[in-house]
Amino acid sequence: MSENYLNRISDQKLSHLLRAMGAVLIEGPKWCGKTRSAEEVARSVLYMQDPDTTKANKLMAQSKPSLLLEGETPRLLDEWQVAPELWNAVRFTVDKRRLRGQFILTGSVIPERTDDMHSGTGRIARMKMRTMSLYESGDSNGEISLSALFDGNNNMEGRSGLTIGKLAFVINRGGWPAVARETDEKIALTVSADYVEAVANEDISKADGVEKNPDRVKALMRSISRNISCEARTSTILSDLAANDESLSQATVDQYVAALKKIFVIEDLPAWSAKLRSKTAIRTTSKRHFTDPSIAAASLRATPKRLLSDFNTFGFLFESLCIRDLRIYTESIDGSVYHYRDRNGLEIDAILQLADGRWGAVEIKMGAGEIEDAAENLLKLRKIIDTEKMNEPSFLMVLTGTEYAFQLKNGVWVVPIGCLKN
Repeated sequence: MSENYLNRISDQKLSHLLRAMGAVLIEGPKWCGKTRSAEEVARSVLYMQDPDTTKANKLMAQSKPSLLLEGETPRLLDEWQVAPELWNAVRFTVDKRRLRGQFILTGSVIPERTDDMHSGTGRIARMKMRTMSLYESGDSNGEISLSALFDGNNNMEGRSGLTIGKLAFVINRGGWPAVARETDEKIALTVSADYVEAVANEDISKADGVEKNPDRVKALMRSISRNISCEARTSTILSDLAANDESLSQATVDQYVAALKKIFVIEDLPAWSAKLRSKTAIRTTSKRHFTDPSIAAASLRATPKRLLSDFNTFGFLFESLCIRDLRIYTESIDGSVYHYRDRNGLEIDAILQLADGRWGAVEIKMGAGEIEDAAENLLKLRKIIDTEKMNEPSFLMVLTGTEYAFQLKNGVWVVPIGCLKN
């Protein structure tokens, strides 16, 4: 590894996939570090967005893409979607060589699929990369391991060094590698502000080739920010925006939201499908989140100082921060994150489920005053799960912005986000 490279949790997964498959596609938001991570293991690189060669590379991809694949392996094809023809060329070359670890493709946009585009199944593995978690940026000491909790380890304790003021700062700074260790507030907050501007003025229109109004994009992102961690209903956003833009239709909002998803700006949190003892109906609507909490903070112009004077907004953005980190940690151990809500009003912020069926439930509460109620919610969920059809939960956790990590007498864990790792 290079001296100035910040190790990522996803590095291990990339290494594993290269040993198992012919090619790996790394997808994720712009500036999250995809290219930088890939460069650490690549032995040759094709930069598709290099201004000096982009035009020539596009022409080559249309006429003889195999020439662009020549080079030492693993060969990195950065922003491959600039020339979608490369996809089938990679798939064919992998088949022809019958070797693993041949190519790494990176992309910040999900391209439109064409009828002749191969799925890549069995040849190209997909890997999602996110911005940096607090453990990766050094803001979490990692004294409580999610893997250990799933394995039943109850002999852990921790103490977070994250104060409320520092939490407000890291929410605004985000997990962007360029400022992951930055302590100067003005510099740290510049990246997320510039990211929102880039999305509104350029990136969202590139997502589907349809020109979009930057002011509408910013208004939409502000509305999503105000409704972050809530159910992802277009009607809610539309009614929020209608006061200032009566010409907006649901179809337009849907189009804008779809484009934001294609460039990995927003990512919904799906509902968990559990087996219950009763016939209680489970709500299936997803919750809406940005891929990084700093996007919401920048859209709202919510500086650390403003968050400290508006604990309602602070709480929603703190939940978004925790969901980001839980996704990073859980996906690294072959799992997924969901939320739970039923018609009786029981709601759990995060359900972490591994591929082998093990699961844990997490309530996210920033302050100590809500811990007891959150723990009761978790215990209610455990009672209604049909354990004849599902496993008992590996753990129940209240994820907080407090100082100490410990286990309550009822078995529920209290864990500060500043102590958690994968």
